[in-house]
Amino acid sequence: MIIVMKPKSTETEVRKVKAIVESKGLEINLSKGATNYILGVIGDTSIIDPKKLLAFSGVDKVVKVQEPFKKANRLFKPENTVVKVQNSIIGGKNLGIIAGPCSVESEEQIVEIAKKVKNAGANFLRGGAFKPRTSPYSFQGLELDGLELLKTAKQETGLPIVTELMSTDYIDKFVEDVDVIQIGARNMQNFDLLKQIGRTNTPILLKRGLSATIEEWLMSAEYIMSEGNENVILCERGIRTFETYTRNTLDLQAVPAIKKLSHLPIIIDPSHAGGYAYLVEPMAKASVIAGADGLMIEVHNDPENALSDGQQSIRPEEFKTLMDKVKIVAEMEGKEV
Repeated sequence: MIIVMKPKSTETEVRKVKAIVESKGLEINLSKGATNYILGVIGDTSIIDPKKLLAFSGVDKVVKVQEPFKKANRLFKPENTVVKVQNSIIGGKNLGIIAGPCSVESEEQIVEIAKKVKNAGANFLRGGAFKPRTSPYSFQGLELDGLELLKTAKQETGLPIVTELMSTDYIDKFVEDVDVIQIGARNMQNFDLLKQIGRTNTPILLKRGLSATIEEWLMSAEYIMSEGNENVILCERGIRTFETYTRNTLDLQAVPAIKKLSHLPIIIDPSHAGGYAYLVEPMAKASVIAGADGLMIEVHNDPENALSDGQQSIRPEEFKTLMDKVKIVAEMEGKEV
């Protein structure tokens, strides 16, 4: 349920409505828009009579929310959420650029790539320390050693770290050392993990599951937000379809759909979506035109010998060329890199 206050309603009138709703044991999500207050009511709203709420001075209208996701719903918060990490921003007019290798392999590798992607325009460093792989025989990442190498790269460049958390075992370590915690596609519906990271204050990058609908994806975000952490960034990385030529099928329609349904920022990972390096540039540019709030690009200094996903990684010099083109497209779309 959404309670929309009149444009000139006072804070006293807002507090009265908030108090009566909370007295029923319901939760209020208060959002102050450009012209009025919006109160999002969470819980069993059937115990409230909308007509009685309209009797309060200051209440303009009461709207029933049909979607199961509440905190992530644009009706609850009409303004776009902007996630700020140190001096880097994702959302609003800011185009966040996250770049780096699929896996952290060595100090020399991650520091070299971090310096080059920063010089090219990236404002976040990605790199996998813990790697979920389809085969148990594939490289699984350097784990905690890889996390330490990411910290070294951050010290060298100042770039905030984005890396994937796979279980609840290392939450405290990630909260201490990581700037944006990534929840991968395979863990999108690991609800225990989602609830626990929801109790942290660290921004969360939530990737769409391999076969997840948009509503299921937003419900996973709701699990995080319902625990108190509302700094959620959605990441479309391609979904599984009947097509086998590409690794996944990039759903660019998800961008305007998310923008309509939710206030959360959405970025695109064209590397995992297509699975081939030559697809990264056209899909990155298309993503910005579609309205994405950022890009997540895999960059490796030696793709042929990469320990994971070398075929979809672009070289640092290719990333520089891509960024030059993305900046032009972003400017056309009113975005700042």
